[in-house]
Amino acid sequence: MALRILVGTHLKRFREAAGVSRAVAADLIRGSEAKISRMESGRVGFKQRDVADLLTLYGNIGETERSELLVLAQRASEPGWWQPFSDSMPDWFTTYVGLEQAAATMRTYEPQFVPGLLQTEGYARAVIELGRPAPPAEVERRVTLRMERQQILEGSSAPEFWAVIDEAALRRPMGSDQAMRDQLEHLLKVSELPNVTLQVLPFNQSGAAATGGPFILLRFADADLPDIVYLEQLTSALYLDKRTDVETYLVLIDRLAAAALTPRRSQAMISSLRGMF
Repeated sequence: MALRILVGTHLKRFREAAGVSRAVAADLIRGSEAKISRMESGRVGFKQRDVADLLTLYGNIGETERSELLVLAQRASEPGWWQPFSDSMPDWFTTYVGLEQAAATMRTYEPQFVPGLLQTEGYARAVIELGRPAPPAEVERRVTLRMERQQILEGSSAPEFWAVIDEAALRRPMGSDQAMRDQLEHLLKVSELPNVTLQVLPFNQSGAAATGGPFILLRFADADLPDIVYLEQLTSALYLDKRTDVETYLVLIDRLAAAALTPRRSQAMISSLRGMF
């Protein structure tokens, strides 16, 4: 998904620099203006011939840059490792998983549950069973997908992951007492990873918690990719990339982090909560 956005960003920049309208570009590839819009926003895959024809139309593009963009377009159309799970994910979440895999930095606020990338199998299973009704085999596929996604937090190319979790999420029972104890132990373990920052927003900071719901802010290494705010809803999701929207959430996550306990004090609270279960 991130590669599609990157290719689309370049195509839009080249088209606007050449003074070519979407209508003219669409006519060249026998498509519609809506198709050009979807290509430029990264919402669809790319045909190599379409990209090559558009680059020729836009002109004034160096051969090296042209070749690199064609390679990126080909890579952007290749299926990700998560594609075998696509039948277990709604389309709007498939998009998010692709972005998550490419992010260099993720900052999230979660008032209800432990963030998915930090969940244990037992906790994840309990959360998933609360969601869309599904037979046991399907629940297990979703649990497996969630565990597979967590591999991005380790390794040399792991992103920076900074989570602010509301105290209520840590006190709310999900699954058995053992599942909750395992989850709290896991949070203590992952909070020691060099690329993970974990903070707890305590009950006495209710003002800071008035955000309207959970969100994830994704930032990418390539400067041509915009920051994206992901807002998940019950049956859909929003992806915000307008600078004004992103700035609002940047200010909000900074405010939440400032109001939350420090990472060390957060670890102490998580440790103390183990006695509840």
